[in-house]
Amino acid sequence: MHIPQPGIWQPGIWPPGIWQSGMWQSGILQPASIPSPSGGTIDIGPLSIHAYGLMIAFGVVAGVWLLGRRFEERGVATRDDASSIAVRAVIAGVIGARLYHVITDWQLFEDDLAKIPQIWKGGLGIPGGLIAGVGVGLWEARKRGITPGIGVTCAAPALALAQAIGRWGNWFNQELFGKPTDLPWALEVSDAKTLGAGYPVGTTFHPTFLYESLWNFALCGLLLWLDRRFRLKLRPGVLFAMYVAGYGIGRFWVEGLRIDPAKDFGGLRLNQWTSIVAAVLALGWILWASGRPQPEPALAGVAPDDDEPDDDDPVDGEPLDDEELLDEEALDDEDPLDEEPVDEQPFDDEDPVDVDAADEELLDDGVPDGPDEQVDAKPDADDSGDD
Repeated sequence: MHIPQPGIWQPGIWPPGIWQSGMWQSGILQPASIPSPSGGTIDIGPLSIHAYGLMIAFGVVAGVWLLGRRFEERGVATRDDASSIAVRAVIAGVIGARLYHVITDWQLFEDDLAKIPQIWKGGLGIPGGLIAGVGVGLWEARKRGITPGIGVTCAAPALALAQAIGRWGNWFNQELFGKPTDLPWALEVSDAKTLGAGYPVGTTFHPTFLYESLWNFALCGLLLWLDRRFRLKLRPGVLFAMYVAGYGIGRFWVEGLRIDPAKDFGGLRLNQWTSIVAAVLALGWILWASGRPQPEPALAGVAPDDDEPDDDDPVDGEPLDDEELLDEEALDDEDPLDEEPVDEQPFDDEDPVDVDAADEELLDDGVPDGPDEQVDAKPDADDSGDD
């Protein structure tokens, strides 16, 4: 195997930037660190863009895109609705995140209040951003007819995606790195940052921004898979609780590696305690929701069960409503078996009975026509029955 000369990068052997010059000492392969950008701004002609804010903007755009797709997939809103909701939610989230950072690290601002609005230099607390941003987002979504449970369910993976991209802003600012390490993916920061952290020049650190970014990318993918696989079984809001629990667990681990100044209680940093509380509450809500009966899903195009009686069909023994009673009366009126009124005159004038003919028949049977043939109406005495 061809071994490159110490201190010299040869094309086709090692990629530049990750494996840097100076990593060879006494013929022994020494992995170098992941380099940090030399500055926190991107200059395009006279325009200077703060990379920290640019990465947050990229994260917001990606999150809104995913939120809009999930709205349309469920048929509850459109991508335009997602953009409109995000306008106020993002503004509220940035304000809430900054206030959380200022409150929890007041010692950094008490002597210079002018630093408070300088968000491009870093310092956004995600817990505060989630509380304010999600709260305002739900309020905006409710105005558009989106229920809170469906709203946060659609937003959960989008939030994780936005955080995964936005975390790269810490890389440009060379901030929030972790404890010293000599791992191949260790992060190199400037000499001023290294000395400011209390370590000698040349020390490399855990890239906590990278850990949290990869964790959030994985969390986003997991939430999307769970939603697709168990959508009909998950109650509205459970997916958001899974996001909170998942992010809290990951943040607890990453926070334990960081060395930047922070308030601590009982051997844990403040954000670790916040992560514990958030994860426990989220897991508790998941357990509580899983024990409740699942509401019947409203699915378009699903026919009702044939075994169940239709509401439009009357069931024997059940009273009929007013409309059905009117229909029954109409049928009775048309029933040919019903009794018709009887005419008091037994004979029709157009078809009279021949009374004279009837009398003639009776006379022929033995009634005399004249006085000569008159019959005695009185019976004889001998005919009374005496022999």
